[in-house]
Amino acid sequence: MRVLKLWRYPANWAIFRLDDRLLLILMAIIVGNCSGLASVILNRSLLAMSGWLHHFRSHWWVFVLPAIGAALSCLFLEKVVKEGAGHGVPEVIYSVSRYGGLLRFRSSFSRLISSCLTIGSGGSAGPEAPVVISGAAIGSNIAKYFSLNDRQRVTLVGCGAAGAISSIFNAPIAGMVFAIEVIVGEWKSVNIVPIAIASVAGTEISRILQGNQIPFGHHLFKIDLLNVFACLGLAVLAAGASILLTRMLRSMHTISHKLSGPLWLRAAIGGCAVGIIGLFLPVVLGEGYHAVEALIEGRYSQGLVFVALASFAKIAATALTLGWGGSGGIFAPCLVIGSLVGVTYHHLLSVIWSSALWANEGYYALLGMAGLISGMLQAPLTGIFLIIEITGGYEVILPLILVSAVTTTLCHYIEPASYYLKDLVEHGHLLRPGTDARVLSDLNVPELIERDCIIVKHNMLLRDFIHIVQKSHRNYFPVADDKTGNFLGIIHLDDIRPYLFNPVMYDAVFLGQIMNTRVEVVHPNDDLLEVLRKMDVKGLFSMPVVMNNRFVGLISKATILDQYRKELMVQTSH
Repeated sequence: MRVLKLWRYPANWAIFRLDDRLLLILMAIIVGNCSGLASVILNRSLLAMSGWLHHFRSHWWVFVLPAIGAALSCLFLEKVVKEGAGHGVPEVIYSVSRYGGLLRFRSSFSRLISSCLTIGSGGSAGPEAPVVISGAAIGSNIAKYFSLNDRQRVTLVGCGAAGAISSIFNAPIAGMVFAIEVIVGEWKSVNIVPIAIASVAGTEISRILQGNQIPFGHHLFKIDLLNVFACLGLAVLAAGASILLTRMLRSMHTISHKLSGPLWLRAAIGGCAVGIIGLFLPVVLGEGYHAVEALIEGRYSQGLVFVALASFAKIAATALTLGWGGSGGIFAPCLVIGSLVGVTYHHLLSVIWSSALWANEGYYALLGMAGLISGMLQAPLTGIFLIIEITGGYEVILPLILVSAVTTTLCHYIEPASYYLKDLVEHGHLLRPGTDARVLSDLNVPELIERDCIIVKHNMLLRDFIHIVQKSHRNYFPVADDKTGNFLGIIHLDDIRPYLFNPVMYDAVFLGQIMNTRVEVVHPNDDLLEVLRKMDVKGLFSMPVVMNNRFVGLISKATILDQYRKELMVQTSH
């Protein structure tokens, strides 16, 4: 396949084929530019849709707009492009884990359209996850077009994700860290360099088309030791908000799937509920970046009760939007919720200890954002670098690190897997590249079965069995029932050693008397990683494979490891 396609390219294309790093760098520039352009298109579309719907915000029936948007989003995904609802990041991670980063081409635009309908109409979600799956799909299909191997394709998927996040936030370091920490899951130079280049390329596309601006400006903060220590309490509060949001999202998803009716109708119900909440608390509608800017700059004049209520309302609105079938991501809601939680904490401190000289509420809003991102994604580096880059808040690097680290640790203790990974972990689908589980996932038991075993009967005399042993090169002999053919046990040469030097026993012992019936068996659909684990725990080198109570063959540790080595070479070959 790869040789046949070379005719399409110039003669000097072979140079790039010989140097894997140069090839990936070239592809990274292309992928980064394309994914950056996709994020700009979504951003402009959201602005245009928001402006168009602004004229309807004064009508009494405005609460149905999020319902209409969510329903149209579901119908588009389900009927037009034949994809499931949701934000798509777990699907990207799953494709990296199980299929070498293979993604469908339609995913490069489907989530952009569906999320634009959901968010633009007022749904509480973010545009970041849709552009991640769009950029990842672009990288995957470019890799597929050029017949790259699995490892190279996974790198380009990471490049697409990095370029998309970098472009939408104007944050190249955060985009690179997110792609490596969350999507690819391995810090290797072969990944870092191309992903970094794609991240910069995506950022430059955004800066060319939209200007080089920090999304959320702020005033400089004067931080003393008291405010540094106070951030530990905020970390605990942010961890609680992260856990609440995670469980609310899962609960709403479960509740909506228990209801009868089409998916688009359920999405409309969730959207209508969000619209009703938005009548009283407009801060919950859309991605909410305007609220984040006001909170960081200290222009949010509401009191403690109102801000705390807004925090819970935003959590509920996000769960209703995404849990009931809307399309979008959790980045933007996390930024809004985090900033609201931070300001709530600041108000609490001011009430409890009014005489202390607390930092501006924008300082705590900024730290709250880092806490929510780190807690939901359980990716502290992403939280730290994202907040630094989108706010320019380098003077708060120490408390940012403290909040991100503590929040991530607490969330991991209560919820061992992040929001993105929880379903994958529960179903055993999270197989990070380069791990034993990922390599063995492309192998299965039937293709490793050794079938040159001689089956003996349980009523066979030892004398007859000795003649069979002389003809076989195996140490294991499966024993089957003479009438039914069912597998009964196995005999190892060590089992008959005590009888070999006593000819009197040759005609007195049947195999059924000396076979081992307590045998660990393997079934054809068993996971190879689990088979290896059993072999290590039990100290076994071979195990019988049984299907429908019949012996099929043996599977040995030597054969598994030999095929493992060959598969590893295939997955990492240039």
